[in-house]
Order: sequence, then C-alpha cells, then structure tokens
Amino acid sequence: MFFRSPANAGSDTGAAVDDLQDVGQRSLIRLIFAATGLTLGVFCALQFMAGNYLFASFELVCTGVLLWGAWRIVRVRNLLPWIYLYLLPTFSFLLYIIVIPNASKTAFVWVYSIPVLSYLLLGRKRGSLISLPFVLGALGLYLYTYPVRLDAEGLIDLGNAVFCGVMILVFVHLYETRRASAHQQLQRMARTDALTGVASRGSFQQSLEQSIREAQRNQSKLVLVILDVDHFKTVNDQYGHDAGDQALRHICITLSERLRASDTLGRLGGEEFGLLLRDTGHAAAEPLVDLLREQIASKPLIYGEQQIELSVTLGLAEWPADGQTVEQLYRCADQRLYCGKQQGRNRTISLSGATATT
Repeated sequence: MFFRSPANAGSDTGAAVDDLQDVGQRSLIRLIFAATGLTLGVFCALQFMAGNYLFASFELVCTGVLLWGAWRIVRVRNLLPWIYLYLLPTFSFLLYIIVIPNASKTAFVWVYSIPVLSYLLLGRKRGSLISLPFVLGALGLYLYTYPVRLDAEGLIDLGNAVFCGVMILVFVHLYETRRASAHQQLQRMARTDALTGVASRGSFQQSLEQSIREAQRNQSKLVLVILDVDHFKTVNDQYGHDAGDQALRHICITLSERLRASDTLGRLGGEEFGLLLRDTGHAAAEPLVDLLREQIASKPLIYGEQQIELSVTLGLAEWPADGQTVEQLYRCADQRLYCGKQQGRNRTISLSGATATT
C-alpha cells in the first residue's frame, strides 16, 4: 500500500464542469461584445455618411465601450453585472430605433434578438423575466408607430411579426430548459460514483476542503477515515467482477445505514473509500467507525446461493491534531490504514491504537 496524494489522483470533475461553463460563457460574452461593437461601428460610419453626426457620435462612444468590455471581460470576477450592463442599454436602444423619426420599418427585426441574447446569457428564469417585457414593449411601440391596417395585407404583416416573435420565444425557452436539465445531470454524474452512488473522489475531496475551512472558522474538529476492502482481489478472482461490484455496493449501503446526515461517504478509487465525520474528534469517531467495521463483518453479501464474507480496514486522522491540510490528513489516515493491513486487516487504526475483530 502506498500514499496517493489527492492532488495527483485526478481533478474534481464537478468543479471542472463548472469551470468549463464559466470559461465558455466568458468567451461567448466577449464574442458578443466584440461583434456588437463592430456592427455598431459600421452603422456609426453609415450615420456619419448620412449626416447624422450626433447619433453617429453616440454610436462611436458605444462602439469604444463595447470593444473595451470585450477586452476586459476575461478578468472580471462576477459576470452578472456586466451582462445586465450590456443587455439593458442594448434592448432599450432596440426599442428606441423603432420610434426615432425616419427610422426604417425593418428596424423592428432587431427585437427578435432580445429573447435569444437573454436566454443565452442569463438562462431560463432570468432570461424570460428580462426578455418578455422588452418584447411586449417593442410590439406596443411598433403598433403605435406603424398603425395596423385592418385589411388582409395588414393583418398578414402583423401576424408575421407577432407569430415569428412568439415562436422564437417558445423555441429558445424549450432549448434552454433542456440545456439546463442536461447540465444538471452532467453535474450529478460528475459528483457521484457511477457504481456505488456515493460521492466521487473529486466531490469528496471538495467536501473535505470545504469542511476544513468551516472547522477553521468554527474552531471545531473533523475526522477523515480511509477505508479499504480486505482481500478484494480474491473476491473478484473467486466469484467474478460482478460479485466484486455488488460487494462494493453492499458495503456502501451498510455504511450509509449507520452514518449521520452530516457525514460524507465517497469512493476514492477501486476498493478504497473515504468517510468524512464533521464536528467529531477521535474519541467520538473511533467507536462509531469500529461499529461500522463490525457491521460490515457481520453482514455477508448474499450472491446467488453464495455467502461472501467481507471485512474492511480503516485508518483515522483528526483535524487539526493529525494534519492541518488535506494532504496531511490523507497521508496520516493512509499510513494508519497501511498499519492496519500489516497487523492482519479487519482493524480500525486511530490515535489510540488498533481495534481488532473478535
């Protein structure tokens, strides 16, 4: 047995999913800022050519601000204020170009970008809350500026404008709903071990890091337990890998039945598991953990007509007595687990020594 540093064992997949989403959103916002700035710059040049110098000057300033924002956005911590600072003035401007004198009647088509941008940058809930008022407001301004003729041609034009907007709203809402659901499912898969249903290694490590920070603030204790299934290779070789998989699930179910709601069980890899006992010191953790060991040893796995005897060896480490950092706690618990293996397995090794099966 050897110490496996959690830092080298693999990244926290759940956090990686969130990081990738954040990087992707920043890149998207940067692209939108740059594209909007360049598009506005083209219209700025056209306004100068048309002699609308005041309006062109305003567009020139907006172009500069948007291009500066595209450069700056990768460094900001909180994206949400920047998104609103972009969307609210942009949507207001799209409504304004409907009513400005001598505006083209086709300027209304820019309103269709409102739900797309809203859902894309803010998600389903915030996107619907911000896009719906602007879309309805744009429709009201359009009807006020261009009164509808009550003949067939006028009603067709109105139907095209309204139903196209409604379809876009419905489609982006359904798409965002499905995308958000898929992202949540991906997060659950990343944070959960597929075989046993307990926390994945990355998720467990994240919980341990967070628990240490909370213990530092609250001046409390916590115990890390590393658990290894004894002679697991023999189970696989004698009964097959399906039996081995069922053995791991059986052990996780047995442990979960005895753990508190505040405790965390995670699979660290193979037949090795981690157990996090919050607000607990050695004195309280040792009898609890040894009871878990006895429970596993007294409940064999029923595999078909076979009874497979199982046992585990456990090593305990307490924060802050046995280590101040995640790596130090892992090393201490792993060393005690190795000591338990050397002493004959089916043991709980903690600060006070070894507790063996009877």
